[in-house]
Amino acid sequence: MPAIPPLEPQQLCTRCAPELLDFKTTESLPGPDEIFGQHRAVEAVRLALEIDAPGYNLFVLGEPGGGRHAAVRRLLEAHAATRPSPGDWIYINNFAEPNYPHALQLPPGRGTQFRDDMQQFVSELGQAIAAGFDSDEYRARVESIQEEFKQREESALRALGDEASDKGIAFLRTPQGFAFVPMKGEESLDPEAFNALPEEERERIGKLIEGLREKLHKLLQQFPRQRREMQARIRDASRETLELAVGHLIEELKERHADLPAIQIFLDKVLRDVVEVGQELREQAAKSDSPGPSEGGISAQRYQVNLVVDQDGRTTAPIVFEDHPTFPNLVGRVDQIAHMGTLVTNFTLIRAGALHRANGGYLILDAEKLLTQAYAWEGLKRSLKSGQVRIESLAQVFGWVGSLPLEPDPIPLSVKVVLIGLRRHYYLLKALDPEFDELFKIGADFEDVVERNPDNTRHYLRKTAALARQQGLLTLERAAAGRLVEYASRLAEDAGKLSTRTRELADLLREADHVARAAGHPAMQRDDIEAALAARIERADRLRDAVHDAVLRDTLLISTTGAEVGQINGLAVIDLGDFMFGRPTRITATARLGDGDVVDIERKAELGRSIHTKGVMILSACLASRYARNRPLSLSASLVFEQSYGPVEGDSASLAELCALLSALSGVPIRQSLAITGSINQHGKVQAIGGVNEKIEGFFDICKARGLTGDQGVLIPSSNVKHLMLRDDVVQAATEGRFHVYPVTTVDEAITLLTGVAAGEADAKGAYPEGSVNQRIEARINELIALRKEFAVGKRNAKGDGKSARMQEPNGSLK
Repeated sequence: MPAIPPLEPQQLCTRCAPELLDFKTTESLPGPDEIFGQHRAVEAVRLALEIDAPGYNLFVLGEPGGGRHAAVRRLLEAHAATRPSPGDWIYINNFAEPNYPHALQLPPGRGTQFRDDMQQFVSELGQAIAAGFDSDEYRARVESIQEEFKQREESALRALGDEASDKGIAFLRTPQGFAFVPMKGEESLDPEAFNALPEEERERIGKLIEGLREKLHKLLQQFPRQRREMQARIRDASRETLELAVGHLIEELKERHADLPAIQIFLDKVLRDVVEVGQELREQAAKSDSPGPSEGGISAQRYQVNLVVDQDGRTTAPIVFEDHPTFPNLVGRVDQIAHMGTLVTNFTLIRAGALHRANGGYLILDAEKLLTQAYAWEGLKRSLKSGQVRIESLAQVFGWVGSLPLEPDPIPLSVKVVLIGLRRHYYLLKALDPEFDELFKIGADFEDVVERNPDNTRHYLRKTAALARQQGLLTLERAAAGRLVEYASRLAEDAGKLSTRTRELADLLREADHVARAAGHPAMQRDDIEAALAARIERADRLRDAVHDAVLRDTLLISTTGAEVGQINGLAVIDLGDFMFGRPTRITATARLGDGDVVDIERKAELGRSIHTKGVMILSACLASRYARNRPLSLSASLVFEQSYGPVEGDSASLAELCALLSALSGVPIRQSLAITGSINQHGKVQAIGGVNEKIEGFFDICKARGLTGDQGVLIPSSNVKHLMLRDDVVQAATEGRFHVYPVTTVDEAITLLTGVAAGEADAKGAYPEGSVNQRIEARINELIALRKEFAVGKRNAKGDGKSARMQEPNGSLK
């Protein structure tokens, strides 16, 4: 097997091509003319916007920091510019049923105008009512009506008095009421004189007085009806006066809004209501300068307009982003005020939700925030399915309201909802909510990485320049811009890709700008970018330093020199969220006579997770298929991550584990100056793993601290070569021949590099070359099989001898 050369230095980090940096600074670069690297997602967004049908709402998938919000906002603004403003929405009083306010839609800008007009009307209403009631004409008319009815009463009483006088009975008014007294001539009779009259005379007079009293009683019964008639005529007079006094105000408003039939109808209702309750309004105003809606009286506030959605003269469709999508913030709410220990409300306390403000346009919501708010998701779905926004509190939804609630008219809904969330949110909703597919038919999946081709690289550079301009940062020199391209590939963990995480880019630009300004540079240089990156690592690498210190002080045992049987340096990655680093870990293997089991000590100790366990099972299958295809594998082996005290997950150590096991079987020592990473399949092929850059750098840092000898290096899967974007110091060490990175495609190549002994290839008869690793392993397995056979025969013989001895009693008789 030919020797495998290490990778060339240029393969360890793909630099930005100089021909793409055809500028002095990014100041000369134009802004991007399209959304960077998101063709598939952009087309999905455009499709959702162009299909004006129920259910074609949009869910935007992707990882945070990728610029999804800005990209979607840009597309929405372009589409909104082609659509008209939906107009304003107001709530007005329902005079017949105040608990059910009416909703009206007005042209854009007219809501504010009508609200102000009605506010002015309310401010002038009191004066108009007072002027009407205080006018000489009204007073004279009321006095005339009152005098007329007074004369009618007086005339009736006078006629009764004249009738009584003709019959010799006096009709008197007393403080206690009316009285009939008999008379003699011009004088009334006192009781003594009356009693002195003959009995027949007394009886005659008594009958006369009784008849007169009946007439008086009938008369007194007529007076209240007459007074009610008088009050009715006065009210008619008041209505006519109010209609004249307020009518001109209403007519002015009707002329101003003559093009809006709904407003005309409302103003007619206002006039009728003023005519009906004007006197009460006057009396209420006399009690309080500013009667409130909760004081139990009638207030002029009943004629105001509650402008809940104001387009503010906007000529295009609205775009609303609700960053706190609670149920009330989505569908609106009805506020309450405390009065005399009681919560009261009215139509002026109705508040619009995000769905109202976005109606006729677009509503952007964060999916995670929406799903964590009580009933918010259900409320949104209910509004979208019904095509209307109904304002109700959660207490109403769950039936907890004891008093009669305010129930405003629902508002027809036509909105395009855009949910922005993670991929797991999208697929969980698709799997668990049967209504999701009905309401969100389009998913726009934003790429995390894009191809690193010349076009995308140029677009990335333009994006970089635009971000610097937007944030008022220094421009970038060409070398600094090229370093950002390389950083984008490192973020993507692939030399052939560019990360779309613009948040990371913007943060790095701000930090590099700070470094450049502190150094007095007119533009950001490559060194400023490097310094900002180094400062980031310095802030986050406390744990990495602690791990390295433990290794360098031999607390964690990692050898970088010498050779050991059944011991190998594996590589792991620790992810702290904002920082990843690699750490070497010692893996050891032992092999002995057994039943063909490979014991994963991590799994036995319940530290090994499912993927790691799967990797160990695969290497067990690979071992058996290579060396014991037609016979039982008579060995037992143990694998362990030494000094590992936490969970072990992933299969990227399966290649290292297999090599350690092959070393233990063959007795060939493994060079400790090398570390290895990679997973394997059942045929011994090496497969790609993640975190390859961090793993290489983690072992390099240990070797560098102990002194680079030129023998040290890392073995990686060949399929990971395209992912390499290593640090400059690693590339420099490789250039000088002091550190090496080897690509391997099979376990045979790996064990050859690790041991310095050829793995050996089987000939036509299946025999391996003498002295090769595979030949030694096969010989050891044959030895173990023979030992097992010997053990099995000896065990059978021992059982047979024991049986004969037990069947014969001491006296020779059979048992």
